[in-house]
Amino acid sequence: MFCSWLRRLAALLVAASTWSSVAAANDDALKSPFAGLTDSPFQSKSDAGEAPGKLIDLAKESSKPITLSDGAQLIDTGLVRNNGRLLGLFGRSDQAFHDFISPASNVLFFEDPRTLTELRLHFVNQWIPGNNPVFQGGSAQYIAAQIRVALTQRLSIIATKDGYIWLNPGNPGLADSEGFADIAAGLKYNLIRNPDSQTIVSLGGTVELDTGAHRVFQGSGNGEFHLFATGGQEFFDGLAHWNMAGGLRLPSDTTARSTMSYWSNQWDVKLTDRLYFLTGVNWFHWLESGNNLAVNFEGMDLFNLGANNVAGNDVVTSSMGLRYRFGCMNEAGICWELPVTDRRDLLESRLYTDLCIRF
Repeated sequence: MFCSWLRRLAALLVAASTWSSVAAANDDALKSPFAGLTDSPFQSKSDAGEAPGKLIDLAKESSKPITLSDGAQLIDTGLVRNNGRLLGLFGRSDQAFHDFISPASNVLFFEDPRTLTELRLHFVNQWIPGNNPVFQGGSAQYIAAQIRVALTQRLSIIATKDGYIWLNPGNPGLADSEGFADIAAGLKYNLIRNPDSQTIVSLGGTVELDTGAHRVFQGSGNGEFHLFATGGQEFFDGLAHWNMAGGLRLPSDTTARSTMSYWSNQWDVKLTDRLYFLTGVNWFHWLESGNNLAVNFEGMDLFNLGANNVAGNDVVTSSMGLRYRFGCMNEAGICWELPVTDRRDLLESRLYTDLCIRF
């Protein structure tokens, strides 16, 4: 009888010990600073056998292959190393601002404030005003690929200009021409990043090299610098957003190129979970004339003619379009832009389309 009661007591002690261990573990989990941790775009996910919420060292090689999700699957998985980074170096796009979309006008200067790792393919068809004293109408086409890669959660490399240009003047005395555009690249840094309020502000700059073809008004002077600030704010729990950017276009040789400032705004509204309507306003202001061409008009974002009589001129454009999100953060968009001021320079209207593939 005594042995029977002793066995029962031992069983009760074992059960109590097990329950106490489980309760302590649960209590520790609640007190853990990582208990509410959400996935970071700059961290690999832990394996199923590891403790929930455990942070993974990105520099440590994993014995298991990285599983990509959503839009990241569109990037060749062979380019993603075992530390979860593209080519072993570049981080994921910042998914803390998941509902934002990229600007769709002022193509070369209106920078997305987020830290992104992306390939952005875009095409521009621009019509030239028929009353332009030199070109007398016609059109220009531009096709290019912008590249952005995240170095850290706040710092990224941006390559904003490259590609190929076709120029087709309406003036029968001017021949059609085509050639490569200049190349521009630089850095962008998140100065303010607040996922709770969905507020983000970035500063950055690029250097444009005079590598393009002179016959399409590229490659003049010694290049130029672009300094900018860009920001975004979410409203109505993700149903609407406002992106804004301002910057300076500063030539190295002020006789070969003009000096310009701009202020761009875009507002978007969600029509469905994936479809957005957007509208925007861009203001281009010329601070100083160049001395390259004896004309009184300039080329906004794509061209810098170095016109000798444009200081003080202003062109304001309006845009509207649609964006469709697919996968996690990928986007495709279409936008129509046209001036709302009497002055139009080289822009009668413009059709813009793009495709953003993000990692």
